[in-house]
Amino acid sequence: MGSIPIGHPNKIMNNFARPSLIILIIVLFSSLTFIGYRWYEDFVTSKSIPSSEIDIYTQVIPEEKVCLNEEVINFAFYDDKPVNFPVNNKYGLYIYAERQDFFEMASEMINSNGGAWGYVLIPYNVKDRDEKRWKRVFSDLTRLKLIPVIQLWDVDLDKYEIQTKEAAQFLNKFDWPVKYLYISAYNEMNDRKFWYGKIDPKGYARILNFTIQEFKNVNPNFLIMNGAFNITAPTDRNHMDAFLYMYYMNEEVPGIFNKLDAWASHSYPQPNFSGNPLTIGRWGIRAYDEELKFLKQNLGVVKDLPVFITETGWAHAEGESYDKKFLPEDITTQYIVFAFQNIWLQDNRVRAVMPFTIRYEAPFDHFSWIKKDKSPYKQFLAIKSLPKVKGEPPVLIKGSYRLEKCD
Repeated sequence: MGSIPIGHPNKIMNNFARPSLIILIIVLFSSLTFIGYRWYEDFVTSKSIPSSEIDIYTQVIPEEKVCLNEEVINFAFYDDKPVNFPVNNKYGLYIYAERQDFFEMASEMINSNGGAWGYVLIPYNVKDRDEKRWKRVFSDLTRLKLIPVIQLWDVDLDKYEIQTKEAAQFLNKFDWPVKYLYISAYNEMNDRKFWYGKIDPKGYARILNFTIQEFKNVNPNFLIMNGAFNITAPTDRNHMDAFLYMYYMNEEVPGIFNKLDAWASHSYPQPNFSGNPLTIGRWGIRAYDEELKFLKQNLGVVKDLPVFITETGWAHAEGESYDKKFLPEDITTQYIVFAFQNIWLQDNRVRAVMPFTIRYEAPFDHFSWIKKDKSPYKQFLAIKSLPKVKGEPPVLIKGSYRLEKCD
């Protein structure tokens, strides 16, 4: 073949191809550079997201819950136990709403040595509307585990209807510590000095009947007992025999005593608040036994009424002055301990014993359980030392929870 002569077409092409190839390479390199730059731009501007990060960047984040307001719901109820609850601390004392320190001392005595839910009798003036005081009273009762028996007093005989209605509504405002709201309707009405200078069994029967109706209309958990009688009083110009008084009451309102939920009794050791604890009959500390017999045998009462002794106790000679017509406190202390241990605690009919009184000014300070300086008499310390039971009444349960209202 030999060498290719100058001017031959193949030689011309070879001479032309070299610079063209260089140009082509430059064009291709520029294109690839541009494409790479666009890919890089897409990546760094998140227009193209690697598959490993798709879930992170594309998930929907819910909006935060916004609570516009909230409401606190308070609740209160009584646990469900029968009225004759099986375990009962019968120890009690007569105290006064005006003295908060008396509540503390009463609990110290009657709820000592394993005890809880003893009883206190508290007088209540039916015209009293002091909400602050009585709110404190019921708060203290709950805190100290004391069951109240509220004794009504000072009703105006010509206004008893409106005063009874208002008193029932007022007392029902408060959180009582236990389900059953015990009310004793007045005090020793067969004694003229305790009933507005009158001996009026028929009038009292009407008032008692109205009291039962009105309190139960307001709250069926109100349990009403009579006002306790002076059971040893004779019939004379200032008194009426209690059984005769009860007879006239039943004549005025037939069946009045069957409407009661419990029986209030002043079973004192007579004579002169100094009698032997073993005395039976009206003059002894079991006078309630005679009262219950009369109710059943003479007035046709069919209920087995539980007994609340709303006053009792021995007067002691010691006081601001020594009174020798009463027994010394060493003897009265022995008697009260014997009475609790051997009589009242052994009688299933007796629900509570509330001796008169935690403290009274002279000359009635001989009935007091504490002295003027609030130091205790011996009977206080003796009862405090006795073992008690932890009562199991249907107690108030209170609490609250927070209700959120959110969008």
